[in-house]
Amino acid sequence: MCLIAFAWQVNDQPLLLLGNRDEFHARPTRAAQFWAKEGQPDLLAGKDLQAGGSWLGVTRSGRFAALTNVRAPGAQRDGKSRGHLIHNYLTGELDPHTYLQGLQAEADAYADFNLLVGNRDELWHFHSRYAQLLPVPPGIHGLSNASLDSPWPKTRRLCADLESHLDADDATLLALLARCERYPDDQLPDTGISQDWERMLSAAFIVSPEYGTRASTVLRLTAAGEINFRERQFNPAGDAVGEQAWSFSASG
Repeated sequence: MCLIAFAWQVNDQPLLLLGNRDEFHARPTRAAQFWAKEGQPDLLAGKDLQAGGSWLGVTRSGRFAALTNVRAPGAQRDGKSRGHLIHNYLTGELDPHTYLQGLQAEADAYADFNLLVGNRDELWHFHSRYAQLLPVPPGIHGLSNASLDSPWPKTRRLCADLESHLDADDATLLALLARCERYPDDQLPDTGISQDWERMLSAAFIVSPEYGTRASTVLRLTAAGEINFRERQFNPAGDAVGEQAWSFSASG
């Protein structure tokens, strides 16, 4: 993912998460589905067909995880595939805190990342550059390519929109993720890329021939024990080209 806003333990609902995955259009990707062919029928996630991992997923038991890259001057560019961190947590049995503790010693084997891992009862955030592991407090939070709740303009906007639409349907929530407006240069971070790219990436929904928003996702864990997951996919022109949705009761 490259942009996430989520309500954690707000209004008696364990989780409501909105996210956009931005990626090069040439990178092969499988839309979200249960990973039955891989022998993991309880795992629901998209799949990066180049490296084999994912960026956001949930299991039938209510374990969930999401990952963003860190974009900053001097950020590590190479390393092991970060998408496997999602897969390893979701297919394992460790609680969120214990799982992330195990990553602290090997964080420098990966290019810099943010990782959220949780279940219905707890949620933790890990920033690999600082090997920083923190519990996420209840409330509205945002995550892009810096750290949790870094005040990037598009992150602040999406968090504010989410706070105003906690009871909205999926169509409305997906529309919040589809905002294409860019922000003035004096509001943009300096993340070590060209100013043209900073401008393009300042939008919540990115459209360009080579790189852009590939998918938007809404994930809910409800107070009644339901798990709802909806993903919409996009082409390089920003047109929707597919959509899937699942709703099921959490098991275990």
